[in-house]
Amino acid sequence: MTDISAVVDVLRDTFRSGRTRPLAWRKAQLTALRALFTENREAIADALHADLHKPRPESYGAEVDLPVLEIDHTLAHLDTWLAPQPLTAESLAGLPDGTTAGTQYEPLGTVLVIAPWNYPVQLSLVPVAGALAAGNTVLLKPSELAPATSALMARLVPRYLDPGAVAVVEGGVPETTELLTHRFDHIFYTGNGTVGRIVMRAAAEHLTPVTLELGGKSPVFVDRDTDVSMVADRLADAKFRNAGQTCVAPDYVLTDPATSAALQVALAASVERLFGADPQSSDAYGRLVNQRHFDRVAALLDSGEVAVGGRTDRDDLYIAPTVLAAVKGDTPVMREEIFGPVLPIVEVAGLDEAIAFINDRDKPLALYGFTENETTRRRLAAETSSGGLGLGLPMAHLRVPDLPFGGVGESGTGAYHGPHSIAAFSHRRARLDVPLS
Repeated sequence: MTDISAVVDVLRDTFRSGRTRPLAWRKAQLTALRALFTENREAIADALHADLHKPRPESYGAEVDLPVLEIDHTLAHLDTWLAPQPLTAESLAGLPDGTTAGTQYEPLGTVLVIAPWNYPVQLSLVPVAGALAAGNTVLLKPSELAPATSALMARLVPRYLDPGAVAVVEGGVPETTELLTHRFDHIFYTGNGTVGRIVMRAAAEHLTPVTLELGGKSPVFVDRDTDVSMVADRLADAKFRNAGQTCVAPDYVLTDPATSAALQVALAASVERLFGADPQSSDAYGRLVNQRHFDRVAALLDSGEVAVGGRTDRDDLYIAPTVLAAVKGDTPVMREEIFGPVLPIVEVAGLDEAIAFINDRDKPLALYGFTENETTRRRLAAETSSGGLGLGLPMAHLRVPDLPFGGVGESGTGAYHGPHSIAAFSHRRARLDVPLS
């Protein structure tokens, strides 16, 4: 077993040495991390296929290209983001002449990143990139539920990144439990709320700040004025990517009865366009991560009428892209985040009932809407709360590196991506200089 105390000590010593603070070091690490992605594209796709049967185009797009985009954006703007921010003379009224003041980001120290299994490369290394850009040292704990990818991270990270500043600790619950006994300067956790509470309790012992990227049931409101064929194509692509195992995947649909009926037909056509008549034989369709998750998701299929899909194969960890109709708000599929390829449709009379339905539940990580009505768009923005709001295209907000990505309430705390990663992994220090004469 890894001597975690020794690993943490090395990272702390490196940070205290000042090696990670210069801008040149940060950029060199980001450039090396970019090379890790681009030079190991096929190895990453192989590991993801072994762990999740993830289709190669999905792996390239979400687990290589998107992180490279994030790194390139950070390299292009890091000087600006890290520049001191002086205050105006107006802010210093009443202080002696010659007084100057402003703020400057400084790194926090040693950061712990606990990564999930569903996007085990992107959601490991994009937070690492943010922590390095902010000038920290990092300990990465990959998910044991994606063992091939975890092993690849453990092999590649020391080859590309400063081994005194970035370490990988593999393992399961015992290793994570021990890690959480140590004092870190920030903990970044992506996963579910149950473990998020454990992380927060452990962090409280050291008053360690945390970023919790959790999940929740991200709703979709489909207005009666929409093109259901377009809506179905965009919904199916977002929902059934990675076999539904995406924290911001559309979790359920709210729409009126007539639109529901039309949408069911359109979703069946969209699923066939994406995955063919037999998704199980399609190279474009993934699998559930393990039998425990398969059993949990399969048990939800009785919560409504199967309008699309419904087939399962436990030995293959396969659940077909499935749409459930006539779903009631109190059924099992509506009580927990699905995190699988099942899309319930809940019928509501209209926007008022949809907003009330959303607001009666925990604040989701994302809220999506399909409508041509500007008043409806404004009301969705003004009368609901969620980590992010996407109108017209689910999950697209993740591709915009300057937008903060994070939850609210049960769906998480804190945000990252682009400049928001610098803010997450830094302390914004105030400085006031007053002349002595």
